[in-house]
Amino acid sequence: MRSLLFVPAHDARKLSRGLESGADALIIDLEDAVPEAEKPRARAMCAEFVSAHRERLPLFVRVNALTTGLTADDLAAVVRARPYGLMLPKCTGGRDVALLDAQVSALEAQYDVAAGSLRLLPIVTETAASLFGMESYAREAGARLSGMFWGGEDLASDIGALANRGPDGRYTAPYQLARALTLLGATAAQVPAIDAVYTNFRDPEGLKAEAAEAARDGFSAKVAIHPDQIGPIHEAFTPSSADVHWAQRVVAAFDASPAAGAIAVEGRMLDRPHYRAAQRVLARGASAQRG
Repeated sequence: MRSLLFVPAHDARKLSRGLESGADALIIDLEDAVPEAEKPRARAMCAEFVSAHRERLPLFVRVNALTTGLTADDLAAVVRARPYGLMLPKCTGGRDVALLDAQVSALEAQYDVAAGSLRLLPIVTETAASLFGMESYAREAGARLSGMFWGGEDLASDIGALANRGPDGRYTAPYQLARALTLLGATAAQVPAIDAVYTNFRDPEGLKAEAAEAARDGFSAKVAIHPDQIGPIHEAFTPSSADVHWAQRVVAAFDASPAAGAIAVEGRMLDRPHYRAAQRVLARGASAQRG
């Protein structure tokens, strides 16, 4: 996946637009986008939508945080509909993912849903405390962990910051740290790192620059809040033909000499990390073609 688009669970028009957006996946939001009084209706709409469209593209559901007392009702409504996965907000570490895993497993057994099929995608930077638990995902989260997503908006609120970006539009130091820790934590857990939303959906150039930087640094995808953001995100996360050609040369050279620790390709001495990087480029290119 290169792109995941947030859509509110209680808005039929936006749900329908999400299907036509071209996004690689949707995140149906039961949390921040839904007022408290609307949550019961949103759960029912979400379950109906997932049941109707789960074969069309991957559908995640963002449930309410474990500390809200609303998570159990969210799960009871949507697990039976068999979404592709759940997004867990306000996650403080791998133990929270394991706790959600246990709750989902019980419901899968109750509803006769294939055990372990539902993936978990935590948002891992929404509180200051969560930044200190990044290494726990590799140890404690379990096999359902399918990625790690960071965000800077709730973190700014938790810190009490006046803004999370400077005059140049770039994240300030605390949020750069959160972003880097997410990338490293995901790498340690061997799952994709997913970049934060770009909230100014009327600034396509800023989005392009930020998405290109994320792809350069090793993120696998970026989350969108508006359908107009999908195109620039896909452009950033789709390898160029030149990148694919080079990766093919590197992979072919190492595959032809499987015992080699280092190998020369077009005058450059490359080793095994280059081989793995080339494989990721080819995988991303293949994913883009399927999309």
